[in-house]
Amino acid sequence: MTATLTILQAGPSLSLQDLGRPGYLAQGLTRGGASDPTALYEGAALLRQAVGGAAIEMAGTGGSFRSDTDIRIAITGAKMAANIDGESLIWNASHMLPAGATLTIGGAQNGSYGYLHVGGGFATEPQMGSRASHLSAGLGQALKSGDTLPVGKDGGKDIGMTIPADTRFGGGIVRVVASMQTEAFAPETRERFIQTPFKRDSRANRMGVRMDHDGTGFSTDGQLSIVSEVIVPGDIQITGDGAPFVLMCECQTTGGYPRIGTVIPCDLPRIAQAQTGAAIRFEFIEMDQAVALQSRYLKELKSLASSVVPLVRDPANIRDLLSYQLVGGAVSADADPFQEEY
Repeated sequence: MTATLTILQAGPSLSLQDLGRPGYLAQGLTRGGASDPTALYEGAALLRQAVGGAAIEMAGTGGSFRSDTDIRIAITGAKMAANIDGESLIWNASHMLPAGATLTIGGAQNGSYGYLHVGGGFATEPQMGSRASHLSAGLGQALKSGDTLPVGKDGGKDIGMTIPADTRFGGGIVRVVASMQTEAFAPETRERFIQTPFKRDSRANRMGVRMDHDGTGFSTDGQLSIVSEVIVPGDIQITGDGAPFVLMCECQTTGGYPRIGTVIPCDLPRIAQAQTGAAIRFEFIEMDQAVALQSRYLKELKSLASSVVPLVRDPANIRDLLSYQLVGGAVSADADPFQEEY
């Protein structure tokens, strides 16, 4: 019998996402997939399973869920208040969702996208090699209340595992490389761009994120004569009102706005997870540095399983047990605690 997970109440924006559909850019389809792919790797590490499975991406807030059998779950990405039948859950960890119990996930507390993973993954029918919903392309659909998702066979058993929280939440420095029109912007404009403190605008979705800032907008001579050409996620377009707009996983494949730079792939999750109003600064780096940073990022993703530890540690499995203070606070069973010692 196939296990199922039912969405009792869906938040405003839930969708099934995996690592997307690479290889279709020439056909007009961007990769899509999770807005924060790092969270997928974290969930796979917590459940000790392959990374290719899909998870429920929850934008802003989650919902309530119920399974018809005991299943393992993991929750990653932007921290959200979560509980099972009122018992609070630790985020960035794996848990058991008992049959018939209600999992409730609330609003995001430190980012924009949370992820719900299940042991065995969701066993929906793939389309073009992926289970990800690419709504702007008409692939898949938003999840809604009452939907039931089949759960794949789970070969794992570990629960109560956790992984250290990452630093990609809350904005910060975002590294970019030169793009097709970077040199078309005057040097003083590029300098103002990197010195400007931006804020993540409320106008954002899986196609792109607008950056708000004080002062005049950005522009370049001849921007109205730019011919539409290939664009990719991470490109920073300067729109007609002079505001930077960072293209995300479901962006279009061609465009004619000038691009002042391109966010390197390993920093795109920081853009995705910046909540409305989060402060962001852009920093230009050279291509060889970007390649090295991306290579290191991919290695770190592959090694995430080694950073997973139990929520409650077993002394028999603590390699550095002797470094712990095990006798602090010890008292005598015979001494009078009210008698002063000299």
